[in-house]
Amino acid sequence: MAGHIQDRWFKTEKDAEDKTRRVKTERHGIGMRYRARYVGPDGTEKSKSFRDGQKRLAEKWLSNTEADMGSGQYVDPRAAKKTFQQYTENWLSTLGSDPNTLESMRSQLGLHAFPHIGSRPLGSFKPEHIREWVAVLEASVPGSYGRIIYANVRSALNAAVDDGYLSRNPVSARSVKPPAVDSKRIVPWTPERVFAVRDALPERYQAMIDLGAGCGMRQGEILGIAVNALDFESDTLHVVQQLKLSQSRPVFALPKGGKTRDVPLPGPVADALRAHMKRYPPVEITLPWRKADGPLVTRRIVFTAPRGNHVWRTTLNEDSWKPALVAAGVIPEPETKGDAHAAAREHGMHALRHFYASALLDAGESIKAVSEYLGHSNAALTLRIYAHLMPSSRERTRTAIATLYGGAQRSH
Repeated sequence: MAGHIQDRWFKTEKDAEDKTRRVKTERHGIGMRYRARYVGPDGTEKSKSFRDGQKRLAEKWLSNTEADMGSGQYVDPRAAKKTFQQYTENWLSTLGSDPNTLESMRSQLGLHAFPHIGSRPLGSFKPEHIREWVAVLEASVPGSYGRIIYANVRSALNAAVDDGYLSRNPVSARSVKPPAVDSKRIVPWTPERVFAVRDALPERYQAMIDLGAGCGMRQGEILGIAVNALDFESDTLHVVQQLKLSQSRPVFALPKGGKTRDVPLPGPVADALRAHMKRYPPVEITLPWRKADGPLVTRRIVFTAPRGNHVWRTTLNEDSWKPALVAAGVIPEPETKGDAHAAAREHGMHALRHFYASALLDAGESIKAVSEYLGHSNAALTLRIYAHLMPSSRERTRTAIATLYGGAQRSH
């Protein structure tokens, strides 16, 4: 054994005849009796104390520690005392990721992970602690959002394993499962609902509906669209930027995932945009690019607030979008004047993208094309979301055969 057990209650010394004998120390009967000592991989001495009568336990602990060092599973006891929150906050500061992504991760972990597992020392984590936390997470946030938070916790604990704070990640245990995701299928809006919401919006925002339902744009892309993105000659819309928040400040940035795209610009949408810009001329807005302290860029944006500034997402949603949903009968009117509107997560502006996708698929457009126009990372993602909206192969078969039979019967 590389280490040794020190008995604090007794020591050996030689008497006048040079014989070795055990004598009591000044600490005899006081405090922990045994101290298991060893030299760690970093070259410094480590130790752990044990009570009287626990010598065998100390020897077993020392033996296990030696085995862990030999197998690469060793964790420094002092490092294992660092809490999950302490480690994770430091880990986040070293990632060097997009500042908006880091801000989002800090917010998610601060709201939904640190209050429950943040104070737990890394060395004490067991799968049961993760299972208990996941149960809390499932009860407090939607499954898809919960999975994002769960993935962040898993990544932090993976890094803790890499850095030697943990021997294994408790999230990787077979008994630990991510938050369950509601398998509820998307039900697209009807054209009647789309136009009812459009008519209920303030006139200066109505063309936003046309870009969402007619071009599949995200809300941030609509709010950040500039005049030079509109190519009326080729009937093409260049989706090259969005308006988003970075550290609570508005910035221009590339679309989600850094993925730009060209989308067909239908005639009615082009007409609506021309009419909008004639009534509400575009305004030059200067904002940082990508992050709050990024270089300033100036864009002539299509949609502006009444005072000529860019449109704030939260203001648009609360003051215009939700009242339009009420007027269209999508959500109920608040019972008392001044009360907040009902939650309408599934009826946000993203519902217009679902309408757009369903319209294209219903018309026979390919998943690949729909994925490209929506700006998804790949067609598989589009298929997972919208496969149930694709026309049934059975119905296509019936129609095809009926058409052939009909043509044959007419020729006889």
